[in-house]
Amino acid sequence: MNQTLAAFDAVILECQDIFVKKTKDYGTAWRILRPASLTDQIFIKAKRIRNLQSNLEQKVDEGMDVEFVGIINYALMALIQLKHPPQDPDYKVDPEQAMQWYREEASEIKTLLERKNHD
Repeated sequence: MNQTLAAFDAVILECQDIFVKKTKDYGTAWRILRPASLTDQIFIKAKRIRNLQSNLEQKVDEGMDVEFVGIINYALMALIQLKHPPQDPDYKVDPEQAMQWYREEASEIKTLLERKNHD
């Protein structure tokens, strides 16, 4: 179980790094998205992974890792949106607050992972 938790932490750290970089570039514009829109983004990423796995020839040298990271980050954004719905018209949130919510959601997921894999 310790290896699983260490792997989880490493993946979340990588995903969080991308989340931070995107937040610096785009701010918290994702706050305007409804959960259904975030679900659509997850579907698009999953479809892209399927296409990468099915096609023998790739015209752009991109791996699947970035798509999996996108799925994780969109899923965390959706969880945040469900707990903290945007307040129109001021849907934006301080990047530090967004990071706090991100870490809280990731922590809850890790706790669930621990509980489900206690044996």
